[in-house]
Amino acid sequence: MAVKKVIVLYGGESSERSISLESGKYVFQSAKDLGYEAELIDYPSEFSIDKILENDFIFIALHGHDGESGDLQQFLEQNKIPYSGSGYKACKNTWNKNTFKKILRENKIPTPNWISIPSLDEYKSDLDNAIFDEFRPFNEIFLKPAEDGSSIDVFKISTNDDLKKAITNCFNSKRQFIFEESIDFKELTVPILDGKCLPPVEIVTNESFYNFNAKYVNEDTQLNECMISDKKKAELEQICLKTLDIFQARGWLRVDLMQDNNENFYVLEVNTVPGMTSHSLFPKSAESIGISYDELVNRILNAKN
Repeated sequence: MAVKKVIVLYGGESSERSISLESGKYVFQSAKDLGYEAELIDYPSEFSIDKILENDFIFIALHGHDGESGDLQQFLEQNKIPYSGSGYKACKNTWNKNTFKKILRENKIPTPNWISIPSLDEYKSDLDNAIFDEFRPFNEIFLKPAEDGSSIDVFKISTNDDLKKAITNCFNSKRQFIFEESIDFKELTVPILDGKCLPPVEIVTNESFYNFNAKYVNEDTQLNECMISDKKKAELEQICLKTLDIFQARGWLRVDLMQDNNENFYVLEVNTVPGMTSHSLFPKSAESIGISYDELVNRILNAKN
């Protein structure tokens, strides 16, 4: 059935609400410009099953737990409501970084080494603890929440003072975190649309890493064409498509990676609802090969979900 009436779900209650509001507004305006009968709904406050059933398709522009944990996708599937992006199992298995990285390792897809801790709330250790031995020698490691995005509560740790400050300053310490090996050289992302890789993007920032400010605030962050050989590009795409296949992801998503100075690739995470703001990586990549924002939205609406 051809899609005519579209609901764009945006907002949510996660730490990524502000980004979702911006993504949703852009997608909503684009859908209207494309001729769809579109409605913008702030989730969950304006959400109702009756309103959803009146429409042909749900465009999920919810970042964070509301749109990427799989709970919403499972609900929509149970009610036979078509929606954008990956199914609930793919979302569930990519949302938690510890679970995601375990599955990557089981399938021999390279990912940086990591350890998981249940909470920072009562964490009393320091970098001299034996739990960090598998990272040694190291100059830096990352501290990341197991379930969050947009670099919320992500810190680069070099010293015990850095660790203490991170624990003090984090948005929510009462949740699972991972410590992850820091791989420096190139930070890359590969958008995937309907089973095909769009051009990989290299991220260059003056921040210490691609943090919240680099993503959404700073005007000097560079999203550049990834200058690698055809052989390495084919290897990169193979890794990304294998990741897509293993998790049975679909529609549209983004694979974030690092490349070390020996040109090895490491998968960091998969975003099942990529940002669609003016600063976002997915539309920037599409634009580089002549796919306008409106055309990108139209393709997502009509992807094989």
